[in-house]
Amino acid sequence: NPLIYHHINDEPGVMLPGMAFTIEPILCQGVARGIQWPDGWTISTEDRGRSAQYEHTLVVTTDGVDVLTI
Repeated sequence: NPLIYHHINDEPGVMLPGMAFTIEPILCQGVARGIQWPDGWTISTEDRGRSAQYEHTLVVTTDGVDVLTI
């Protein structure tokens, strides 16, 4: 803990050296607005276009951040 959101928010919390986080961009063909399926996990775009998600893991250091995945 803390829970650090991947977007601008008003939640308290500061990333400290040794903590890791991910950056997870999603590329969408068509609209980017999403809908969540009844399973509570799966999300698709409203127009059901193709999409791709990938991620990089980073760790906070005393000098900044290190990318762990390339």
